[in-house]
Amino acid sequence: MASRNGYSRRGRKETGAIHRNQAYIHGSAVRKVQEAAPVRRKEQEKERPKEHRKVSSRVRRNQQKALRIDLPYLVLLMAASCCTLFICINYLQVQTTTTRRMDRIEKLEKDLDSLRAENDTLQTRINTSVDLDYVYKVATEQLGMVYAGKNQVRMYHQTESEFVRQYEDIPTY
Repeated sequence: MASRNGYSRRGRKETGAIHRNQAYIHGSAVRKVQEAAPVRRKEQEKERPKEHRKVSSRVRRNQQKALRIDLPYLVLLMAASCCTLFICINYLQVQTTTTRRMDRIEKLEKDLDSLRAENDTLQTRINTSVDLDYVYKVATEQLGMVYAGKNQVRMYHQTESEFVRQYEDIPTY
C-alpha cells in the first residue's frame, strides 16, 4: 500500500493511471480498482465560471468563421482543381498516344520481319532456279555470244578512289 507521501514500503514511487474509467495504483501492493465517477456535462458547465463559457462560445464562433470558405479561396481552389484536371487529362492522352504508337511500331516490325523472310525465300528460289549451264548454252548457241579474247579486255587502275564511278570517262590507252 502507498503511504501519505506517495511512496510504498519498499521505497518505490506509486503512480496512478486511468484506464477506461478505472484508476489503478501501481506499486508493490495488490492493485485496487477504483471506479471513477462519470461526470455529466451539465454539472461541468455549472462548475465553470461564466467567463469561461463566453470564451468557449467565442472560440466556437471563430472556428465556424475559419470553416467558412471565402470567395478568393474558393476561386483559387477551383482554378487549382481545373489545372490539375487539365494536366491529368493531357497526361492520359499522351500516355494513350504513346501506347498506340508503340503498338503500331510492333505491328510494323512484325510485318517487316515477315516481308524480309518472304524476300529471302524468294531470293533463294531464284538462285536455285537459275541453271548456269542452261544460261551458257542459250547464250552461245541461240544468241551467238562468245567469250572475250585477251586483246579485247583492258585493265586500268584508278588511284583517286577504290571504286569506279559508272558515268565517269573511261581512260584511253
